[in-house]
Amino acid sequence: MSRLNAIELQLNPLRDQLKSHHLYSTLSNMDDVAVFMEKHVFAVWDFMSLLKSLQNHLTNVNVPWTPKGGGATARFINEIVMAEESDINELGIPMSHYEMYLDAMHQVKADTSAINLFVNAIENGNSIETAAKRIDLEAPILEFIQFTMEVVNSNKPHCIASAFTFGREDVIPEIFLEIVSQSQTKDNDQTYGKLLYYLNRHIELDGDEHGPISLKMVAELCGEDTTKWEEVLETAKDALKFRLKLWDHITEAIIQLNVKEVQNT
Repeated sequence: MSRLNAIELQLNPLRDQLKSHHLYSTLSNMDDVAVFMEKHVFAVWDFMSLLKSLQNHLTNVNVPWTPKGGGATARFINEIVMAEESDINELGIPMSHYEMYLDAMHQVKADTSAINLFVNAIENGNSIETAAKRIDLEAPILEFIQFTMEVVNSNKPHCIASAFTFGREDVIPEIFLEIVSQSQTKDNDQTYGKLLYYLNRHIELDGDEHGPISLKMVAELCGEDTTKWEEVLETAKDALKFRLKLWDHITEAIIQLNVKEVQNT
């Protein structure tokens, strides 16, 4: 059994928890989807820090430029950066996946004020913790972001690649398939248009292209170093656990919303 296969085998219980999470069955109407997006958008934003960190480690972004080697891995990272920062939306307009997600939020009438204020605070030089305080960001969302930054700041490319691959790229197609299949409503065709395009685009890229290559990237970064493989496994487990905590939090928020709606009727 290869080391990658052994890691995936050990991650299966956590992956199964994600795939069968109660969150998906709670997405039954527009209000539910809006709540999901208002909280999940922070993970959409946060993903780019993992990706950009990998790009910094595996390619040369310094000036003057010098070759760094590892052409296949560099090409993979650069292709994902191109797709994430300048993909084509459903109207044929180039934009980042983060901006596509914001567009989808507007379409389903989700509130984008919190994420906008948060990102603006970051742009103005504030720390993540300061930006989080300004919008009173819920603890599970902040902890999810802080874990990402902890991995990024470790300066260990194999750990960053692990969180990217096993906590994000490798599991996202399965998660998004669940959301697409469970979030159908009577009036969904147009109402969910931008969101479904975004989700299907991720399924197409992550399931068919990015996922398999990202596994190869992890293997190349670890080589035969047993310590690195052990750190990859622990990072992957932690990434999935923080994703589960985020999913638990969003589920509870949706349930509380539905309880309030029943009480007000």
